[in-house]
Amino acid sequence: MPRKFEHMEPHRQLHAFLCTMPQTILITGATSGFGESTAQRFASEGWRVIITGRRKERLAVLQRELEGLYGSIDAHDKVHALHFDVRDASAVEQAIGGLPEAWQRIDVLVNNAGLAAGLDPIQTGDTGDWERMIDTNVKGLLYVSRAIIPGMIARGKGHIINIGSTAGKEVYPKGNVYCASKHAVDALSKGMRQDLLPHGIKVTQICPGLAETEFSLVRFGGDEAKAKAPYAGIEPLRGADIANLVHFAATLPAHVCINDLVVTPTAQASSMLVHRAG
Repeated sequence: MPRKFEHMEPHRQLHAFLCTMPQTILITGATSGFGESTAQRFASEGWRVIITGRRKERLAVLQRELEGLYGSIDAHDKVHALHFDVRDASAVEQAIGGLPEAWQRIDVLVNNAGLAAGLDPIQTGDTGDWERMIDTNVKGLLYVSRAIIPGMIARGKGHIINIGSTAGKEVYPKGNVYCASKHAVDALSKGMRQDLLPHGIKVTQICPGLAETEFSLVRFGGDEAKAKAPYAGIEPLRGADIANLVHFAATLPAHVCINDLVVTPTAQASSMLVHRAG
């Protein structure tokens, strides 16, 4: 223990020492969009960052990029990558349970992994798309949270930030199952906040509106023309906008918690009301 803590009792020494350590954030779905921007934002502020994703090559590229932001010889101790799919409960448990001891103290969890697949009326929806959305957006969030929450409870502190959507506040035509999955995130965020209240753990939900990331490209199966259409004539949100809000929420004083934050482009008033130039 550093000399400046020697005058304290052992348990106070440990607490004081831990408080001086850089905080650690774990971000799911970090290889693109909000997750990637959030990893960049926190790495640029000197946080220790755990990035997770199912695309191993992209994880490796992002890890090198983030390490470059620290500009120090110990940059490899600042970024840790975990390769798994949040839909696989066993893989989640194995990856998070197998974290090296130095990385087990996770201060902030960002449940970002999520997607929309298809845009069909309920009567012709693809059941494979339904399962993919529910397994990722709902069950994946639960699996990761379940693996990390016990450590937060043991330490009596922590912060869970769930990336929801305006689709979790109102349903739009042909959004059916995607909207249902994000309504579930809204309900789970409220439930987490209630269950974890006695343990001093913050729970925040951030719900973006129209944001140009890979979201629409995934929804429309790689069709770039269809993917660009929702953002025509407006300035949409970007990954960096949401990353800045995640950072703001995560760095507020210990007694302050943003419970629920809905954010849209200035040109968007609701899921169906968008003012487009021209």
